[in-house]
Amino acid sequence: MEPTLHFFQEEPIVSFAVLLAVIFAVPPLFERIRLPGLVGLLAAGVVLGPNGLKLFQKESDAMNLLSDIGLVYLMFVAGLEIELEQFHQTKHRSIGFGNFTFWVPLIVGTAIGRAFNFDWNASFLIGSLLASHTLLAYPIVSRLGVVTNEAVTVTIGATIFTDIGALLVLAICVGVKAGDFSPLKFAFLIGSLAVYTAVVLVGINRLGKTFFERSGDEEGKQFLFVLLALFLASAGAQLIGVEKIVGAFLAGLAVNGVVGNGPIKEKIVFVGSVLFIPIFFVDMGFLINVPVFVKNLTTPQSLGLTIAIVVGLIGSKFGAALLAKLAYRYDWREMIVMWSLSLPQVAATLAATLVGFRAGILSEDVLNSVIVLMLVTSTLGPILTARFAPDLQVPGAAEVLVADEFEPIAPTLEELFTVIIPVYNPSTEKNLLELAALLAAHFNGRIVPLAIATARTHMDDPQLSIGLKRSQVLIETAAEFSREVGVAAEPLVRIDDSIAQGISRASREQHANLIVMGWGRRTGFQARLLGNVIDSVLWSAHCPVAISRLLESPKEFKRILVPIENIYNPESRVMRLARVLAIANQAEVAFLHVVNSPLGDRRLQRPYTPNRMDAIRTQLVGLAESFSFPTSVEVVVKQSDNVPRVIANTAQSYDLVILRVSPRHFTTIGLPLNDLTTQTVEQLTCSVIMLSARPIRPVPVENHQPSNPIRAKMVQN
Repeated sequence: MEPTLHFFQEEPIVSFAVLLAVIFAVPPLFERIRLPGLVGLLAAGVVLGPNGLKLFQKESDAMNLLSDIGLVYLMFVAGLEIELEQFHQTKHRSIGFGNFTFWVPLIVGTAIGRAFNFDWNASFLIGSLLASHTLLAYPIVSRLGVVTNEAVTVTIGATIFTDIGALLVLAICVGVKAGDFSPLKFAFLIGSLAVYTAVVLVGINRLGKTFFERSGDEEGKQFLFVLLALFLASAGAQLIGVEKIVGAFLAGLAVNGVVGNGPIKEKIVFVGSVLFIPIFFVDMGFLINVPVFVKNLTTPQSLGLTIAIVVGLIGSKFGAALLAKLAYRYDWREMIVMWSLSLPQVAATLAATLVGFRAGILSEDVLNSVIVLMLVTSTLGPILTARFAPDLQVPGAAEVLVADEFEPIAPTLEELFTVIIPVYNPSTEKNLLELAALLAAHFNGRIVPLAIATARTHMDDPQLSIGLKRSQVLIETAAEFSREVGVAAEPLVRIDDSIAQGISRASREQHANLIVMGWGRRTGFQARLLGNVIDSVLWSAHCPVAISRLLESPKEFKRILVPIENIYNPESRVMRLARVLAIANQAEVAFLHVVNSPLGDRRLQRPYTPNRMDAIRTQLVGLAESFSFPTSVEVVVKQSDNVPRVIANTAQSYDLVILRVSPRHFTTIGLPLNDLTTQTVEQLTCSVIMLSARPIRPVPVENHQPSNPIRAKMVQN
């Protein structure tokens, strides 16, 4: 046994392989039994660490390095995922609620520390641990479409204030612990931190924008620039006597405005979510001593501390939300959602706890109590959000639908409705061209078949000549197809650095209103990490992209299914695409809404009463009427926790399913969220069109009116 342990402990490659196996296998197993994946990572750390099988040691240089990278990455992603635009929209109320939800828990936590005989320094740090929060339930409110509700927006914006405040208290407490902390040194630390914050937020932001403009589409260099900014900011924080997680969080805020929601951000979060941040949670498990942890639940003093911290956090966050309700006149639902969103204590709380524990400020009892706090709040917060967020009102949802309708404006040359069709695979080219021609004909527009030849260093390169000849053959075939369908086509061959760049640039130059592309499946780790052509076009295109897997001619679509995820704030572009196809083919359209828990477990959701189900159907009927479909619209409402399976089963009697493309998202705790669109497409056996959520601005030349009034057919399930 000893030689085996020595082998695992001394060989970094073997240790790293074990970590990868844990990250790959353990979280899904815990999710199957309805436990968060991070609980599995902590448990794996307990089992494999120095308090378990001893496969890993605390003093391992490799493990310490990977854990430190995961620690700063965790805080970096926390800053990167804060929605700065939403903060600016309600900054005054966000700062107000930020003060409530920072100072109330800080005071309560400090009082708890003093009640359990901690000194003032440790008590303030305990208070700061309760003051911050992690937006763990943000994907839930985003999926429900209630992010624009003011109470939700204010809570999201308050995260900036609470996290920065908590990290500032941490910096002061660590400085006091180091000794010789005079008022002069305190003033110097605050001044240094203020200057450093300005340098990071302004300097990195401006340098990043300049670099991104000059580097064009070189995503590799842009990715390295972001990583360099992260670690330089972390190192700079340590130079002025502040913890590196403060620099990492500020770097995330600074880079936030540079990368936006583009592919670089996705790759940054992806790398951290699947590798470094999970390693940090495994390392946190190394610190858990099971006997001491059990003692917390049996010894009155330790158990009392744990209960006080958990109850104090829940109560203080509720009190802060209540103050916001009274100050800003929110209703009770909004108050409860604000409370639930500010409950989870994960990113900043765990990072600050680890720093305080390593600095000797916090005891092992506090560490174990914070882990219990994390488990309780990371479970309770999303459950409460999932229960109460669906009932929030979203102001202006109806107005958006009306304002977003097609306007009968006379077209100019630049405004002529244009559809770009990248041609590559002759076997699928005809159906794509027919779809593009059908859409263009609806607005008396044009189609532009596009072929890309990849550029070479020398323009006389034989490989470039071969590429140009192949592109010419493709567009000639496309032009022939377009003549058959009777739509004006302007074939285009372009030389560009990459296929995705060529498609995006040509679409912008041609003033395209829509890009129609064939579906290509992702394969392998490299495709997931770096994406494929479709991913790149989705991120960079100025107009919507219709990703199509067409098994038959679009002219044969007689029954169209439109799954609607959010009935109160639906994607109107998907509706209008379905309407155009219905007008062209006199096709029947069905709206499908699957009632399910945002957490994927119906036991965590309030029962849907018959009255509530009827209200959902009524909402869908009104939605159908607002788009004036030419034929009857069938409204189908079903309840299930397996949304992709319900859509796939329902789609068996339809010719086409139209879905909205959603980008992949990750939480700040390193666990990827399931992409419902991807899961659904994999199960569908009929034709599919996935439309990106970018605005379509066509210029119709005639006002198509339905030949008969819409008739909504209610289907009881």
